[in-house]
Amino acid sequence: MARIYIETTVVSFYFNTRSEPEMVARENWTRKWLDRALNGSDELVTSLAVKSELDAGEFPNRSDMLALASRLPLLTLNDAIAEAVDAYISHHVMPTDPGGDALHLAAASFHRCDFLVTWNCRHIANANKFGHIRRVNGILGLGNPALVTPLELLNEDTFNG
Repeated sequence: MARIYIETTVVSFYFNTRSEPEMVARENWTRKWLDRALNGSDELVTSLAVKSELDAGEFPNRSDMLALASRLPLLTLNDAIAEAVDAYISHHVMPTDPGGDALHLAAASFHRCDFLVTWNCRHIANANKFGHIRRVNGILGLGNPALVTPLELLNEDTFNG
């Protein structure tokens, strides 16, 4: 059984309203994966960072997004996670918003999640950052969740049928 941290963009894409083909594809992959995962044996978790981001936004389906996120157990946030956030920002691993990407990564790393699932491929699921994140997490004594998209967890031949 894997522990899987669900980041805000996954919840958001589940209720996508954009019509561009790549956005519709992400929505479909997200729904297919998350519907399976919610009924599977893995432990799906999130944090108050997701709820805060959803609360702060003004977008369609916000109440549905909050309802979906509320189905997931919340990981605790503590001083060690705040220190990790500061380290990610000071080492230029994550953007300077302490309540955003750095907080998701710190929570998933501190709680030794196996995966952090996101559609944020610029700041989180970015192969150019993996080594740097592993080094900083090693210094901090944190775990290293695999940083993946829902598509990567679908575990099927998505493009051939």
